[in-house]
Amino acid sequence: MRTEILQGDITTRRVDAIVNAANSSLFGGGGVDGAIHRAAGPELLAACRELRRTRLPDGLPTGSAVATPGFRLPAQWVIHTVGPNRHAGQTDPDLLASCFRESLRVAGEVGARSVAFPAVSAGIYGWDARQVAETARDAVNELAAVAAGSGSGVTSLEVVEFVLFSEETTAVFRTVFGA
Repeated sequence: MRTEILQGDITTRRVDAIVNAANSSLFGGGGVDGAIHRAAGPELLAACRELRRTRLPDGLPTGSAVATPGFRLPAQWVIHTVGPNRHAGQTDPDLLASCFRESLRVAGEVGARSVAFPAVSAGIYGWDARQVAETARDAVNELAAVAAGSGSGVTSLEVVEFVLFSEETTAVFRTVFGA
């Protein structure tokens, strides 16, 4: 499994799935969540409303992940995950790790060979970019170790990208990943 660190706009990535740092309502918001909703078009909001009506009436829990089609995005899938909000007292690093592990699991379930992540919970949710990068690296390394140890079939993933908006966050991720 190859890992890449890129600075740019996640909504333009030609990968099988992109991860959305969503809020629990799944109805869009600011930052990467709003950008993904705008780029995917109104069909994404309709799909999220259907999820809320059926499978997730109380919203998507923090640390969980769920997939919808990508609609107007180059990516076939959007994997929504709700990161912990440090400003709201959600300081458990296991919740942050769960976002990455669950998103990778869902990517495998939909058969994605490539997935792009933002810096989940960094920025407005108050987590330090270094801690987010270390958590992301550990989740990817865990999946790669399991896949290597089992031979094959554990995951379809071949490429995991981290597509980061700012130069500063990109530099932190590159340092942590040794890229």
